[in-house]
Amino acid sequence: MCGLLGLLTARADAPARASEVTGALRCARHRGPDETGEWHDQDVVLGFNRLSIIDLDRSHQPLRYAHGRYTLVYNGEVYNYLELREQLIAEHGAEFATDGDSEVVVAAYHHWGPAAVARLRGMFAFLIWDAQEKVLFGARDPFGIKPLFTMTGPDGTAFASEKKSLQELAPVLSLDEPALQHYLLMQYVPEPATMHREIRRVESGTLFTVRPGEEPVTERYFTPVFSPTPVSSPAEKDALYGRVADAMRDSVAKHMRADVTVGAFLSGGIDSTAIAALAKEHNPNLITFTTGFDREGYSEVDVAAESAAAIGVRHVIRTVKPDELMDALPLIVWYLDDPVADPALVPLWFVAREARQHVKVVLSGEGADELFGGYTIYREPLSLAPFEKVPGGVRRAMGRLSTRIPDGVRGKDLLRRGALRLEDRYYGNARIFRDGELATVLRTYDPRRSFTDITAKWYRESAGWDPVARMQHVDLFTWLRGDILVKADKMTMANSLELRVPFLDPEVFEVAAEIPLAEKIAGRTDGSGTTKYALRRALEGIVPAHVLHRRKLGFPVPIRHWLRDEMYSWATGIIRDSQTDHLLDLAAVQRMLDEHRTGPTDHSRRIWTLLVFMIWHGITVERRIRPEIPEPHYPVQV
Repeated sequence: MCGLLGLLTARADAPARASEVTGALRCARHRGPDETGEWHDQDVVLGFNRLSIIDLDRSHQPLRYAHGRYTLVYNGEVYNYLELREQLIAEHGAEFATDGDSEVVVAAYHHWGPAAVARLRGMFAFLIWDAQEKVLFGARDPFGIKPLFTMTGPDGTAFASEKKSLQELAPVLSLDEPALQHYLLMQYVPEPATMHREIRRVESGTLFTVRPGEEPVTERYFTPVFSPTPVSSPAEKDALYGRVADAMRDSVAKHMRADVTVGAFLSGGIDSTAIAALAKEHNPNLITFTTGFDREGYSEVDVAAESAAAIGVRHVIRTVKPDELMDALPLIVWYLDDPVADPALVPLWFVAREARQHVKVVLSGEGADELFGGYTIYREPLSLAPFEKVPGGVRRAMGRLSTRIPDGVRGKDLLRRGALRLEDRYYGNARIFRDGELATVLRTYDPRRSFTDITAKWYRESAGWDPVARMQHVDLFTWLRGDILVKADKMTMANSLELRVPFLDPEVFEVAAEIPLAEKIAGRTDGSGTTKYALRRALEGIVPAHVLHRRKLGFPVPIRHWLRDEMYSWATGIIRDSQTDHLLDLAAVQRMLDEHRTGPTDHSRRIWTLLVFMIWHGITVERRIRPEIPEPHYPVQV
């Protein structure tokens, strides 16, 4: 797990720009504090910060291959590298000077070309410079676990694991106003955009080539397709559950490959508990980590400790206090690159910092909900099914009627959502500001922009699927890669900790994609019942009984309470000092905060989303907020 930075120059002036690239790489040193490397020729400069996980004493990067024809910088892990290595030797007589996965990646490209990317089972973002053909090739993993930012200008094209590295190379950057509007709708900036117009993200599941002085040419090599296969008999169902269990057991086994100690995050839910229980089969001395708060209903510490005892692992708990959150938030936002207003990233940062004192790698449960149907909102199509039988004109009239019902009246939101098509009502798990609400706070609000700008493509791709599969498909391209995986990568790498996600494995997805609707969302037609049904059945005997059917909680943060009490003055100060009045109506934001403090309306998520943006703007644009960036220094882990 590492941080890369590559610059392909347009004028063959790479030697003159090498020091510039090396300097820009320093702000990403937390991604790889073990060693730094740089290489250049006339056309390209490649820089690398390494966090040593596999083949610790070798596999240095930038890595040269085929007598110097190729030079690689690579962030991530390919878990089937041993199998690919054997295949390359058997089929092509490939030679290797190291025992790591990095050399396997570049060797696979040498022998198989761009098609090699589809054979890689892991998380990755990499660049390979072919000095003979003068072409830079790169790719990002199928689900977008590892980040890759890009910027193209008259001087060339640059790629980086950290957006802040590209900001160091850019003379002028401008705020992307559509990205800001989408952020306030969704609590993150959806790919491929960033909050700066000049910097984009290479999308998940894509590969690209770029030649000096030309624009990158991008191709999607992986598109997730849900193709449910009906199962009816008990034998067919048992076979499905067995396939799910086998896929998970194999994925966790592959994800345990490392030359350093691997631990696991553990909440009170089924996903992380399953990962920890399966990891324990490979490491009897597994250490697990959890976090929580001293407020009832906002902590799974007790359940996680019970789970740890049940599966027989050592367990470490980190409790977070509100003053710690306020003190750490500017630094956390700096690590994020772009604002992400998911409060759960704060406890994740704290538990990652604690885990890094004990291990160098952790496993975690991200992706299970998207693949296996775990979000409560996925049950909504069941409760709204009666609306589908209502003629379109009547449904539109019901929608108009819902606007006349006062907020807070029971049934208003059901009526509003029932009147809408799935494509017009669902854009992921985060619902911060609705389109109309934005006009009250966002001065640059444009009614022509909507979440459908982002989701329409994914709905077109999933036309004809059942509604839950369509929601999963949208989430894979929005919520998962825009929120879940961003906070997972940024908060762990901020602490030089590698996070691995065994659910987001191509072979696990292959099984999950065939699960029929009834085996995802099992329950009554009113929308209640069990989510992730097939996964729960598959994990019987692996996950302790007290966890198997628990309601999902995750790492909730009590900001609703804290913004009324401990954090009110802090939030008021952020609003007062912010220089975003040309973008936001700060007086309206303050009124929202005061209403939240004194009234029954819960504005906490909207307020938090605005506060995170103000802090980001204060750091990135105003340069008024200057968090102290610690030098990465941790115990040696083996």
